[in-house]
Amino acid sequence: MPASRNDYSPNATIITTGGGGASLRPRGLISAISEIQQFYVIEEQGQEIPAEFLTLEGSLDFFRIGAVSGFKEGLFLILLFPVFSFYLLPFVFKTPDLFLTITLNTIPYFPVIINTLLCIYISRYYVGNLTRKAVNSLFVGRATLLVAKAGFIYIAWYMLVRLSTPERVWAVAQHFNHPKQVYSNYLEILPHMMPVAVHCSLIILISSIVPYGSVYVLDHWRRYKIRKNQQIIGR
Repeated sequence: MPASRNDYSPNATIITTGGGGASLRPRGLISAISEIQQFYVIEEQGQEIPAEFLTLEGSLDFFRIGAVSGFKEGLFLILLFPVFSFYLLPFVFKTPDLFLTITLNTIPYFPVIINTLLCIYISRYYVGNLTRKAVNSLFVGRATLLVAKAGFIYIAWYMLVRLSTPERVWAVAQHFNHPKQVYSNYLEILPHMMPVAVHCSLIILISSIVPYGSVYVLDHWRRYKIRKNQQIIGR
């Protein structure tokens, strides 16, 4: 007779993962996903493993990986965002076509988009005590850093705009070879800084929320299908 979802089978295969051993600890986002997949395989075989199997150290490892992922995504965005939005588009490609505009505006967001898709992919494994705890730790770490990064970007650009009076801009422009050109170009992009910064911050916030939304939707849909199947069987 097959084991039910909540039954523990002593003959079931146990896959030892890296919750405790330093050599087996996940090193990055991909290895964390791989470990979550192992947890998923165990629990899908009918073994309901207590959440405590993932120790405090293991939870902190997943949190750390999520946080590092969020930090790297935000760092890449901070470095490329001003170059593409305030240099390449307005001054190098002065009248780009729609395709080039969309492409250039998307490039700084590539790491955020890719890792968000990876996190959405993980949501399909959100089924048991162990996988839920691991996924939650990973998502909380990533979301924490992304939210902090979104706030940092908004505050940094807000302060820059507030400090960018014509007198200060001209004083800084004096340090360049063509001060008049630097001065006029900066004042030209100044009105667009805050709208672009708000847009950037919102994208980051959305990317931190979407994985949680996908987990909730898929989990709700899975539970709904289980209830429907139970109702059909009970007839």
